[in-house]
Amino acid sequence: MREHFFRYLRQFSQETFSALHVRNFRLYYIGQIISTSGTFMQSIAQAWLVLKLTNSGTALGLTTAFQYVPILILGPYGGVIADRFSKRKILYITQTISGVLALILGLLVATSLVKVWMVYVLAFCLGMTNVFDNPTRQTFYIEMVGADNLRNAVTLYSTLVNLARIIGPAIAAGLIAFLGLAPCFIINGVSYFAVVIMLGMMRTNELLVTPPVPSAKGQLQEGIKYVISTPIIGSSLLMMAIIGTLTFEFQVSLPLIAQFTFKGDASSYAFLSAAMGFGAAMGGIFFASRKGIVPYKLVSASLLFGLAVLGAAFMPTLVLSGLVMVVVGICSINFSSLGNSLLQLESSPQMRGRVMSFWSVAFLGTTTIGGPIVGWVAEMAGARWGLALGGLAAVAAAALGAVTLRKLKSGTAASGGE
Repeated sequence: MREHFFRYLRQFSQETFSALHVRNFRLYYIGQIISTSGTFMQSIAQAWLVLKLTNSGTALGLTTAFQYVPILILGPYGGVIADRFSKRKILYITQTISGVLALILGLLVATSLVKVWMVYVLAFCLGMTNVFDNPTRQTFYIEMVGADNLRNAVTLYSTLVNLARIIGPAIAAGLIAFLGLAPCFIINGVSYFAVVIMLGMMRTNELLVTPPVPSAKGQLQEGIKYVISTPIIGSSLLMMAIIGTLTFEFQVSLPLIAQFTFKGDASSYAFLSAAMGFGAAMGGIFFASRKGIVPYKLVSASLLFGLAVLGAAFMPTLVLSGLVMVVVGICSINFSSLGNSLLQLESSPQMRGRVMSFWSVAFLGTTTIGGPIVGWVAEMAGARWGLALGGLAAVAAAALGAVTLRKLKSGTAASGGE
């Protein structure tokens, strides 16, 4: 019995952390542990800074919108660039620029020169950088680990992000309480350079580099046609667009619930954010070893995600809401890692950058639209309804995905019967 248990434990460990056996991915992962924690420190600090300057949910939503409007408008072009050039070299540039922008905001806050319009401008500049960073980063996974370990790598990275969702806010809450907001931005700025160092330490001969697509006219339109003509990819992106617009707006909905529903402060927001991160980290460890990426699993993941968010929205106390946010985190990582992996594996290698740029638009760019909407709903109907709107959206996306899959199945059956 004991030997059987340890054999199972070794097998589970090998399957769960298989991508980390790859040296290049391991280096990248170490850099991201440092950088992503800094990112969530800044997220907490930036939200609280805007509320401190304006006391407005709409202003908080506008900050989010400024950060993601470049991705909404220019995101697909970022995918074209990711397909044309070395992904590692692109990441050198984007990570350096992101670090410099965070340092600038930190200095503005430290010198008490910061105004809300400056936060908007720097958020917009970060969004412009992410136009190229996001599709490049998403498609760099498969070059590091290969197709067999792709879902494992994506899930482990998502787990890291959500561990950072715990670590970053916890550090941010302490720094804000004792030293103010500025150190959160400055530390985040420095943390980006950890990724740059790790990129430089990689062995290029071990990367499974996809040959760059030669520059040519019409490549963006070609990518759009490819997405439309591939039903699984198109329907998955549509589901993500709905959920990205209204559900993944936690940077707007959670601080509003913390401040206005539960009469809390920055630590209350950090608690809710960390609870979600803890759940996602637990879910990531569980889902990392799972195999079999099929479309119907994405539909069920969307439904469970929506129901969990609705539950969190109407809990009577901060503690209970935080407990349900753990479940939200578990469901969110299942949905996002499934969707990301499904799209990459269903895409042809020469189209992968463009397809994942549409994923970035659906996942992040739509926040431009959803941020102000969620902020406005929260102001008009109450903070709970800002969060609940996201839950309803995820349930609706699941219904849409189920209808699409049924049509595809019916069409396949009809073709087979002819």
